[in-house]
Amino acid sequence: MTKLMDLKIDFAFKQVFGKEGNEPILLAFLNAALQLPKEKRLSSVEILNPEINREHIEDKASVLDIHAKTEQGEHVNIEIQLANKFDMEKRTLYYWSRIYSAQMQKGMPYTELAKTITINILNFRFLRETERFHTTFHLYEDQEQFPLTDVMEIHFMEIPKLMDKWEQRAVNPHDNELERWLLLLEADDHEEIRKELEAIAMQDPVMKRAFDEWEDLSRDEKKWVEYESRRKAILDEMAAVREAEIRQQRAREEGLAEGREEGRTEVARNMLARGMKVSIVAELTGLSVEEIEKLKQQLH
Repeated sequence: MTKLMDLKIDFAFKQVFGKEGNEPILLAFLNAALQLPKEKRLSSVEILNPEINREHIEDKASVLDIHAKTEQGEHVNIEIQLANKFDMEKRTLYYWSRIYSAQMQKGMPYTELAKTITINILNFRFLRETERFHTTFHLYEDQEQFPLTDVMEIHFMEIPKLMDKWEQRAVNPHDNELERWLLLLEADDHEEIRKELEAIAMQDPVMKRAFDEWEDLSRDEKKWVEYESRRKAILDEMAAVREAEIRQQRAREEGLAEGREEGRTEVARNMLARGMKVSIVAELTGLSVEEIEKLKQQLH
């Protein structure tokens, strides 16, 4: 059995879903993700950035996203994030605005700016307000919920929430196309999911094609070298994010400890000012007798 690349590594995801020639795979994913009515489902898509620059592979800060254009002229950007950098909202809006504004040409009227859709696939829990793994955002009026415009559409797809539902047997990839495609991202080392999707692929030619492309990619020794290089860059970035989290937590804990210490000292001063005995103040505040004696001396 071929050892498969992890499709959650953006390099591998882009090679299967965002490579020129693999438009049918991307099209199937987009139709599943956008959940359009049958009469409005996409029939074609153009991949605008099929190439991967070598310098981007080893660059921790680079984004190997997929930028595509539908037959209606809508722009779609798909990005995978493995680590929560705690800037997802602003990062999303920034990338959405870049793609939306990049359409503008000199002398072009604003009315020609096309709808821009951002899809973020996240390997971490993001939205605490819901346990739904797929959420979609638009611009609506607060009270009556009518849309201001349809040019902005933002999707978040949280893999951990989907996997929780998988463990609870609350998903059905046979009937739900989006669950099917997102579970594919976990199929490299999850044998049960892989077998389930392989069975589906017997009836779904596009899913079968995705498996074939994935296996061909995973047999390519040169691509494996590039994949491992990209994987290392991402893991290094994740380690840096984790280290920053630990430092922030320590700083918060140290700040709380300092605050508690200052609080106890202030309470001890107040007790001494009221004439309470040193031994009682020490017992009630947890400070040592020596510390209380020093505070007492400072009061005189």
